[in-house]
Amino acid sequence: MPIGGGTFTQQNKILPGAYINFVSMAVIRSGLSERGIAAIPLDLDWGSEGVFTVTVQDFVRRCRAIFGYPHGHEKLRKQREIFRNAQVVHFHRLGTGGAKAKNDIVTARHPGARGNDLLITIEPHGAAFLVTTYLEKVSVDEQIVLSAAELEDNDFVAFDPKVTLAPTAGTPLTGGTNGAVTPGDHQAALDKLESFHFNTLGCLSADETVKGLYAAYTKRMREETGAKFQCVLHRYTAVDHEGVISVENNDAPELVAWVAGASAGCESNRSLQNRVYDGEYEVDVDHTVAQLEDAIQSGKFIFCRAGDERRVLEDINTLVTHTEVKNGDFSYNQTVRVLDQIAVDIAKLFSDRYLGVMPNDTAGRHSLWSDIVRHHREMQQKRAIENFEPDNVKVEQGEHKRSVVVADKVTPINAMGQLYMTVVVQ
Repeated sequence: MPIGGGTFTQQNKILPGAYINFVSMAVIRSGLSERGIAAIPLDLDWGSEGVFTVTVQDFVRRCRAIFGYPHGHEKLRKQREIFRNAQVVHFHRLGTGGAKAKNDIVTARHPGARGNDLLITIEPHGAAFLVTTYLEKVSVDEQIVLSAAELEDNDFVAFDPKVTLAPTAGTPLTGGTNGAVTPGDHQAALDKLESFHFNTLGCLSADETVKGLYAAYTKRMREETGAKFQCVLHRYTAVDHEGVISVENNDAPELVAWVAGASAGCESNRSLQNRVYDGEYEVDVDHTVAQLEDAIQSGKFIFCRAGDERRVLEDINTLVTHTEVKNGDFSYNQTVRVLDQIAVDIAKLFSDRYLGVMPNDTAGRHSLWSDIVRHHREMQQKRAIENFEPDNVKVEQGEHKRSVVVADKVTPINAMGQLYMTVVVQ
C-alpha cells in the first residue's frame, strides 16, 4: 500500500504514493478597468473626518447615517449631482476644529452642526428602559436595556455607559459646530487623496488660490506619479492642460459636481458631447454663437441651449496650446480617457503579473507583449481605438537587467461631432 502522498515541486520523492498538485487553470483577463470613480472634498454638517468612500448603493440606502440627511434633502444636492453618473465617490470632509454635539447621556459620533438635531428619549419598558435616538423627529435607533452599560453605540451617537438611566421626554444634543474651511484644509484633502484611485477630482471652491492648488496637484500627479485622472474646476482655464476641465456656466461652481460625476462615469469609448444635463440646478445658457465659439477655442467646458434642454457643447479640457508632443487631439476628453485607461490598465497588469515575478528574458517579454496586444485588441473591439496592429507594440530589455522598455502606438477614436454634407440637386 502506498504510504507517500501530497504535492510536489520536483519529481524526486522517495516513498511510493500519489503526489498530486491541484492548480487553477490560468484565466486570461482583459484588464480593462472600470470607470465611474470620483473624488471630491466637501464642507459638510455631518460625517466622518478625512476620506470616506461611498458607493451609489450606500448613498441611496444609508445617506442619513453617512451625511446626516435623508436622500432628498436640500443639503445633499451636490452629492445627488455627482452620483447621477458616478458609481463610487471618495469624499473628504473639509474643515477642522468642529465640535461634537452632546448631552449628559450621549455624544454625537461626528462633529458638526447636524448633531444639534439629535435628541434622546428614555421611557419605562417594564423593568427595563426603551432608549430612542431621534434625528429631527425621526427615530433612527431604539434599544431596550436594563442599564446604560448595555447600550450599543449607533450611527449617530456614542452612549456613556456610566450614566444612570431615568425617564426623560427628550434631551437634545447641543454644542455641535462645523469646522472652518481654509486653503490648508484643501491641501490636507489632496494629501490624503493621493493614495486613492479615481477617474475625476472635483473642486467646488470659488477661490482662485484653491483652484490653482488643485490644478497644480493634478499636473504633478499626472506627470510625476502616473496617477491618471482629470480635475474639474469652475472657470479656470489658465492652466492650459489636458488634465483640467473648466466648467464655464453659472457664477457659482455648483455644476462642478455633475461634470465630475459624468466625466468619471463616461467610458473611454464614449463622449459627453451633447449629453443632456439632468441635474437639479438652473443652468445659465444665455450665450451667443460667437461666445460659444470662443468658449471652445478657449478650452471651456460649456452647456448650451438645445430647445428646452441643456446639453454639453463639447467634451473638452483646458489644453489650447498644441505642440508636436500634444496635438489638438489631447484637447478632447475622450482622447484623454482612452490614453488614461491604457496607462492605468497596463500599469496594473505589470504590477499584478510581472513586477518581481516574471523573469526578464525573451519568454517573459513576449508574455508582456502578448498581454498588451490582448488588451489593445479588446479596446479596439469596444471601439475606443482603431487601426491597431500587433506590430505597433515593441517590448525590449532596457538598459538594466531588471528594466523593460515598451514602445506602443495607438489611435484613439472620438465620437462624431460635425457633419459636412453636400447634396446635389438635379
